[in-house]
Amino acid sequence: MTSAVTLIRSRALSDVAEYAYAATAPADARLIFLAGSCPLDVDGTTVAVGDHAGQAARCVQNMTTALRESGASLTDVISTRVLVASSRQADLVAAWEVVRDAFGDHDPPSTLIGVTVLGYDDQLVEIEAVAAVRD
Repeated sequence: MTSAVTLIRSRALSDVAEYAYAATAPADARLIFLAGSCPLDVDGTTVAVGDHAGQAARCVQNMTTALRESGASLTDVISTRVLVASSRQADLVAAWEVVRDAFGDHDPPSTLIGVTVLGYDDQLVEIEAVAAVRD
């Protein structure tokens, strides 16, 4: 199935960003709003305690599961917001690299944000996403 998402790149903006600057979905697309994907195991335990990259990987895994159960995949994601509990840029980059690599050539518009705290014990990373599919 062809993705409903069209990624938009701009020659007028820097090519340093590792994502498209915008994305669109047609009017007939079904939007899927995902809750923030957290680094939780099936039993609710936070995984990869102290490891930003490890938690980002689990967030991507959990997000992929939620997408699949919604009839979508990573290539249907239209935007993401990656929240990282840290004031260190290196920690944000470690989480971001995992997310970026998971998406491969499909690089939807994304925002990377450092926050003071997230909702679960020992949680360092959370990923919010919106996807669009045609039924």
